Amino acid sequence: MTNTQGTSAGTPAGRPAPAAGESRGERLANWADGRLGIYSLAKTNLRKIFPDHWSFMLGEVALYSFLLIIVTGVYLTMFFKPSMDEVVYHGRYTPLNGILMSQAYASTLDISFDVRGGLLLRQLHHWAALIFVMAMLVHMMRVFFTGAFRKPREISWLCGAGLLILGMFDGFMGYSLPDDLLSGTGIRFMEGAILSLPVIGTYLVMFIFGGEYPGHIWVPRLFTVHVLLIPGIMAALLVAHLILVFYHKHTQGHGAGRRNSNVVGLPLMPVYMAKAGGFFFLTTGITAAFSAIAQVNPIWAYGPYRPDQVTTDAQPDWYMGFSEGLIRVMPGWEINFLGHTLVLGVLIPLLVFPSVFLAIWLYPFFEAWLTGDKREHHVTERPRNNPRRTAFGAAWVAEYALLLIGGGNDLFATHFHLSINAITWFVRIGFFVVPVLVYIVTHRWCLGLQRRDREKVLHGRESGIITRLPHGEYVEVHEPLVQEDRHFLTAHDQPLPLEAPRTVDENGVPRKAGWTERLRVRLSQAYFGPGGQIPKPTAEEYRAALEEHHHHEKEQIPVEGHR
Repeated sequence: MTNTQGTSAGTPAGRPAPAAGESRGERLANWADGRLGIYSLAKTNLRKIFPDHWSFMLGEVALYSFLLIIVTGVYLTMFFKPSMDEVVYHGRYTPLNGILMSQAYASTLDISFDVRGGLLLRQLHHWAALIFVMAMLVHMMRVFFTGAFRKPREISWLCGAGLLILGMFDGFMGYSLPDDLLSGTGIRFMEGAILSLPVIGTYLVMFIFGGEYPGHIWVPRLFTVHVLLIPGIMAALLVAHLILVFYHKHTQGHGAGRRNSNVVGLPLMPVYMAKAGGFFFLTTGITAAFSAIAQVNPIWAYGPYRPDQVTTDAQPDWYMGFSEGLIRVMPGWEINFLGHTLVLGVLIPLLVFPSVFLAIWLYPFFEAWLTGDKREHHVTERPRNNPRRTAFGAAWVAEYALLLIGGGNDLFATHFHLSINAITWFVRIGFFVVPVLVYIVTHRWCLGLQRRDREKVLHGRESGIITRLPHGEYVEVHEPLVQEDRHFLTAHDQPLPLEAPRTVDENGVPRKAGWTERLRVRLSQAYFGPGGQIPKPTAEEYRAALEEHHHHEKEQIPVEGHR
């Protein structure tokens, strides 16, 4: 006897017929599940556990700012005319009526004064770009100082580095599009930097500007790159970065219960998604408040670009200030080489500009080569526990800030009534001196913190209670740390320095070590040797300290009134 199960018409065998009481949303979800398998996908991923820490909001601010840039940028492209054709302005802004200007500048004025909400959207777009670059820079510094770039997150680090540099250049192109006097000054600055490149500089300028500067085609070209090319690459990098973050998860903070083999945190749905959604609206609201009350880039105050004029107090946005600082503090040197004039006053800063970023971006691979560590790391480090890395990062930040001062030397001179020559020479000398001093101070600071942690583990926490020993000595009573605190202070890894290569192999044959191997050993000893870090207390040292404390406790005589 055969047992058969009937199916309703149009319903595939093995799938239940739609229930009579299903809502439209349920029917839509069932329809999508039958084609995409969203139920199994959601069941697998929506309860995924992610670590949680307040510093993760730095990356979220960058993400939400990027979304604001895209949304507001799409709106602005509907009204902006990327054309260098000249028109006579007749609009709401009376002081510029009858002035000859490009369509790019005129359309930007129309957006600001004639399009409903146009000025707010322009300022929101600009503020979001400023916040995006700032959030990316601070987010990467957080990742750097905590060692969150280590395996398996090197590719994620490179994606972030690419987003930062592309965001900086796209921002520069964005505020150059209106063709006002300030942006034209910046484009002229870029043209001079490109011309300083030997041999190829002239050809690049002819290609970018379609002839002699300023030409009539650079705004349309810049618009295409600003709106399509760079945002497309940034979107791809962002998607890759988010996929890697979802796959590897965030690094979890150093502490009890957190290991490389587990994840301590909150589920993606509903906790993490609810917090992320709330933070998105908070970020958007604060950015909108800035845009409403803090004026930025008032192009009508500068006027249209003219090659024979320069804006007073011409300054780029802050994230390009360090590149201008390199140019301003560099002496105006020129040399003649093989019949070519090399403008070293511009060429050298142009070469130093990428070097400043490469030094920090390539550091994760340098540290991996130095340690030879191929393990996966899912727990962050306290900055004090890697003094050399922390000192290097602090020196990089000091160099960056110093160049920002150089880029605004005229403003510092006028606002603080200082000599611009004194500021320029301060930055010139400080370029070589300040990072070294910051490196030394930060390294010694980290060693001091490590030494204090070691003393806490061995001798406990100061209690403020003074006692007297039988022979008359006064000592302070130390309270022993609880196990959780001892674990927190000693759970981090401390790589051992590499040993010098052997001069002979296992067969007694003389062996010559390469210069890279010798360099690696010397750097490893400087990083992780006695001068590079304070060793953690060993189990034997801890037991010896306990015995010494018990011995002192038997001898102590309380002294009243001393706390």
